[in-house]
Amino acid sequence: MSLPICTYGNPVLRKKAVDVVEITPKIHELAKEMLETMYAEEGVGLAAEQVGHTARMFVIDIPPDGDIGVDDTRDNPDIEMPLVMINPKVVEHTNEVQVGPEGCLSFPDIFANVERWYEVDAEYTDLDGVRQSIHAKGLLSRAIQHELDHLDGILLVDRMSHVKKVALGGKLKRLAKQTKLAL
Repeated sequence: MSLPICTYGNPVLRKKAVDVVEITPKIHELAKEMLETMYAEEGVGLAAEQVGHTARMFVIDIPPDGDIGVDDTRDNPDIEMPLVMINPKVVEHTNEVQVGPEGCLSFPDIFANVERWYEVDAEYTDLDGVRQSIHAKGLLSRAIQHELDHLDGILLVDRMSHVKKVALGGKLKRLAKQTKLAL
């Protein structure tokens, strides 16, 4: 079942996620529904806050054609998708940064250039309750950082330049107003 997406202006998006202490059938069901929602909305990542839950988890699925690096080869060929990352954290990163366009399902039709680390080492718990580690590059690294921001109540608008915020001011105000009317 596809879940409704919480859009900009919904207070749940500013809440800090709570650690998942046990992998229960409810967590499995939430992960399944989050993946279904992400696919239905044609996203590459979705945090629990974006569907109204404060569990510290997100899902990501980078298609192979979106995983192409600067040398025209896959950045993350050994990482099996989709990823369900529970209680994730970045434990290390390179100093090399990437600046590129980001969108967000909570900000429909809004994109902004955002600076992110090009490579990260992340740890998380999988749906079997096993702690995992991955080294991610490119779009996967960007997606992990973006979804981690959601778990900490940081939104795309917080990563935009001042100039971009001003340029999108009308769109952002309309979106927040529509969200509040729907609540």
